Amino acid sequence: MYLKDAAERPETLVNHLLSLWESSVRATHHFLSEKDIVHLRPVVAEALRHIPVLMLAMKEETPVAFLGMDGENVEMLFVDARFRGCGAGGKLFREAMRRGAKHVDVNEQNPQALSFYLHMGFVISGRDDVDGLGLPFPLLHLSITEKTFSA
Repeated sequence: MYLKDAAERPETLVNHLLSLWESSVRATHHFLSEKDIVHLRPVVAEALRHIPVLMLAMKEETPVAFLGMDGENVEMLFVDARFRGCGAGGKLFREAMRRGAKHVDVNEQNPQALSFYLHMGFVISGRDDVDGLGLPFPLLHLSITEKTFSA
């Protein structure tokens, strides 16, 4: 497995990543309804097209996970359900941290993701009752300090 930046984002790649996103969400975001997933799909597609940094974890020539960054913020990290537990998410996230990632939000109802970020050295720094779209999915804000990162 190797990482690569997705500088170019043709629609074929965006569509593949949307399928990967949906696979990941169905495996981990049990609090989302089918209607929620359908509603979020075009929002995610737009984010994939415009996020400043989009990194892919590749198995041979196929993306199996992706991470999007904007400045010091990790905005998205999703792993194809068939590749969960294979290290793709950790590899992407460690690269994001190497590139300066210091903040990430996680759905409060996604305890596996929260556990992952806490294991990576992040700490809860805040909470909102709604997500970034104003939907009723509480978000936990996590941050890492230089002291935590160097430990």
